[in-house]
Amino acid sequence: MSEASTNPLVVLRSPAHAAHPARNAGVPFDAAWIDALRVNHSAVERRTATLGTRRAVKKDAQAAWLLKAITCIDLTTLNGDDTEGRVRRLCMKARHPVRADLLAALGMAPGAHAPAITTGAVCVYHRFVAAAVDALAGSGIPVAAVSTGFPAGLNPHELKLREIEASVADGAKEIDIVVTREYVLTGNWRALYDEVRDFRAACGEAHLKAILATGDIRVLSNVAKASMVCMMAGADFIKTSTGKEGTNATLDVSLVMVRMIRDYRERTGALVGFKPAGGVSNAKTALAYQILMKEELGRPWLEPDLFRFGASSLLADIERQLEHHVSGRYSAFNRHPVA
Repeated sequence: MSEASTNPLVVLRSPAHAAHPARNAGVPFDAAWIDALRVNHSAVERRTATLGTRRAVKKDAQAAWLLKAITCIDLTTLNGDDTEGRVRRLCMKARHPVRADLLAALGMAPGAHAPAITTGAVCVYHRFVAAAVDALAGSGIPVAAVSTGFPAGLNPHELKLREIEASVADGAKEIDIVVTREYVLTGNWRALYDEVRDFRAACGEAHLKAILATGDIRVLSNVAKASMVCMMAGADFIKTSTGKEGTNATLDVSLVMVRMIRDYRERTGALVGFKPAGGVSNAKTALAYQILMKEELGRPWLEPDLFRFGASSLLADIERQLEHHVSGRYSAFNRHPVA
């Protein structure tokens, strides 16, 4: 039997940078889609409470799921003290996210049955897009740029469009935009649609990831409606948070958002990706999100073309868990630096 048929780590593994599905072209604005949306908060809480108890992933299977999680990470640095040197180190970590000795011990050294494991993307401010593109040249790892006045999203609209265009011109393949929360909080769904539609046009061939900032809009029914409007306007991904809100990604808001992705697929046939961001910092939480995606949307949403984690510290904890799987011992975080 081949290694691919006997090693569960290989079975779950697929190329990190498979082609994106067809772009979400969006649909004309239809207020009836929005008005009909309701969310039962208690039912959401009951559903998410079972994610960590109804399923258990152990041993080799857990290692395989964690390796898969690495390929879905948007390795991120969005700090005021970022430098080009830090971004380039981050890009090197994106190319080689797991120590070579651990991959060899797991039977996952790059080869015919195990393509090289990399992160799904590197996410930076516009200032560092060109440096990240240069550092990742030849790797196939895309650069994602946060845009449109991230994180508050209160810049003038025309300035937001120019920022998107500048990041695309510098080589960004994905643009993480922030919506104007006022439109959500006041129920101005047409304005939200028009805004995201403009952002989509400015992105050109780059994929648009719409950040809802769910910690600011709070109410789950508004999360559902904002998710649907952004997809109607052509968002290729919907994303929970900037990572800068008081509350960032939670399983409750994530369940609501992925149910909207399922609803949109049933209405249009389009596949839209999902990205939880902020607060996903350990392997246990990552597994819970992977289970959510598998159960709610199916196997395709375990791949980086439809699922991403927005994270910085998550990778270090996953690498620690993989070392424990190999050696039976936990190592210090400083043995697994991100950048």
